[in-house]
Amino acid sequence: MVPWRASIALLVLAAGVPLARAETSGLPARRAAPGPLAQAPAPLVATPAPAGVVAEMRTAVEQARRQFEARDQAGLLAAVSERYRSSGITKAALRDQLQAMFGLYRELQARVSVDRVEMVNGGAWVYTTGEVNGRLPMLGWVTVLAWQSEPEVARREATGWRLFGFQD
Repeated sequence: MVPWRASIALLVLAAGVPLARAETSGLPARRAAPGPLAQAPAPLVATPAPAGVVAEMRTAVEQARRQFEARDQAGLLAAVSERYRSSGITKAALRDQLQAMFGLYRELQARVSVDRVEMVNGGAWVYTTGEVNGRLPMLGWVTVLAWQSEPEVARREATGWRLFGFQD
């Protein structure tokens, strides 16, 4: 999935979705100095999230879906960390993309389901499947985004769970 599409998608689910990479986590990667003694980074370990975290993520996703359909940009962006970064996309870029979508489509509908939630390095990797449809003047309804089992990283901050991205 195109990174910005993925990010918008999880904004829709907000706890929406950039592409995961096996070597990426919610924390900045530590790189070993090049040379003969360089070691490979430790593999990430994912464990199923506790039921309470899964329930929180499902609630956050549904709230974000409703905010998206209501065009509540401020509400959606409140669920995104100021430190958000994923595949080069920042919170400011997400804001611009939301403004563009809200300006282009007369109406937006989103369907998002949480497939699973895994804990990795203190972050919640939320995997979702969904679709966003928009209504264009004269054309009617079109599919804007569609994705299957795409992850996004959320971290608990002072105000609760917020999208953090893969920090890449």
